[in-house]
Amino acid sequence: MHIILLGLLIASLLIALKISRAHASKFDAAPPRFKPSERAPTPLESKEQGEADRPVFDATQRVEATPKPTLKGRAWVTDGDTITINNTQIRLFGIDAPELNHPYGQKAKWALHRLCKGQNIRAEITDTDRHGRTVAKCSLQDGTDLSAEMVKLGMAIDWPKYSGGVYSSLETPSIRKKLFLANARQTGRMDLWAKYENRQKST
Repeated sequence: MHIILLGLLIASLLIALKISRAHASKFDAAPPRFKPSERAPTPLESKEQGEADRPVFDATQRVEATPKPTLKGRAWVTDGDTITINNTQIRLFGIDAPELNHPYGQKAKWALHRLCKGQNIRAEITDTDRHGRTVAKCSLQDGTDLSAEMVKLGMAIDWPKYSGGVYSSLETPSIRKKLFLANARQTGRMDLWAKYENRQKST
């Protein structure tokens, strides 16, 4: 009788030990291994569906700006806001000078000529105007902005439509009255041009 009870006790202990080991194996299982061609998922990849595919900005990556095309060389001056470099006619960025046959037109041309004389001009191309002319930010060898200098000299006015108003603060007092025809072009008063040119023809 005692032998039977002892056997039952040993059997129950063995069963309890097996159950305990099986329960522990659920938590002690070794982490899954990945084949050489595989890799463990990153925290980003474990996000909800749709989020994992979004591009992530990497602050260490540098975005290189595409350099703008430029021309360099001696300039031939046409008028107060137009030059030619290497056979390319260039309209100075962001300003408007009087036409040659308008008041101060000749003065504006020679003012620009004096600025460019003996200089290699650098023209950073920005656009093409409606007349097919190349528009460029032009500067002297020391980096001086030609458009800014012409406005400072009172030989041109800022053209906010194209410049964003960057030269407005450089305009001399009453310059828009002095260069009234250039101002009329900006304000859409081309009838003033017609009146002025008709008077010129009649004299």
